[in-house]
Amino acid sequence: MPMTLVEAAKLAPGVMNATFIEEFPRSSAILQAIRFKNITGAGEFYNREYDLPGVGFRGVNEGYQESVGVINPESEALKIFGGDLDVDRAIIDMQGPTVRSTHELMKVKALALAWTSSFIKGSSQIDPRQFDGLQVRLTGSQLIQNGSGAGSALSLRQLDAAIDQTYMPTHLIMGKAMRRILTSAERNLLGGYLVSDIDAFGNQISRYNGLPILVTEWDNYGNLIQNFTETSPDGTATNNDSIYVVSFMDDMVQGIQGAVDGVWGISTRDLGELQVQPVFRTRLDWYCAIAVYHGRAATRLWGITNTNAIA
Repeated sequence: MPMTLVEAAKLAPGVMNATFIEEFPRSSAILQAIRFKNITGAGEFYNREYDLPGVGFRGVNEGYQESVGVINPESEALKIFGGDLDVDRAIIDMQGPTVRSTHELMKVKALALAWTSSFIKGSSQIDPRQFDGLQVRLTGSQLIQNGSGAGSALSLRQLDAAIDQTYMPTHLIMGKAMRRILTSAERNLLGGYLVSDIDAFGNQISRYNGLPILVTEWDNYGNLIQNFTETSPDGTATNNDSIYVVSFMDDMVQGIQGAVDGVWGISTRDLGELQVQPVFRTRLDWYCAIAVYHGRAATRLWGITNTNAIA
């Protein structure tokens, strides 16, 4: 059964593994919300629904018109994600053994931010080692232009259209600056019905029309993942941003993960002090990717400029 990392941490073997798993969603709102499905082998093979079969009415002594739906086969390869968490022996000698876990958790946070960046902007064409993010995956009817030309102020009408285009939407994903625009729109009585809520770690989150807003933070290099610096899909502007509407329901947008040494999901191993280097090393491995099982499981509203929203 797919579960979030918060739920998986409760079942993790060992305190260290559980602590590291819990740190991932603590550092990323997306990793707190998305569910991961355990799979065997090197990837996931599945069918994505595109068109439903036709149905209708018939008269007496008449037959139904024959019709079939359209199912397209898809595949998703697991990617090897992780890193070596090294802490210099001198630091431990000077500050005590407990400082090791502090430094390791800092590096786990960096990994979580790197994964979140890939979820939005990852591209296997640029780096075949990583999985494709939503920015690459969403095409056709799942791309909704906010306005016209080289970008325009956020249209709440178009945001509602993006929500309607998404099947069973559960969350909105945007950057901090975009959330400020929505908050300002609500203060200016443009609408949106923003309310506040508390997440699993006690942090305040906002909801727009009932959908929790997942705010992307900085990546592992200190750059905001979403900050009005993206190139629009038509290539006409480089100062735009996007809002993503997603469904994290089962068989919609989900994470997939394999097993490391028989342990599903994130695996950690204490390798001790290295002979070639005076550091204590903890190795973290995660065979993971994301899968979009339904053709309308996510929608991107693009072409938004950093100005006040309009109705």
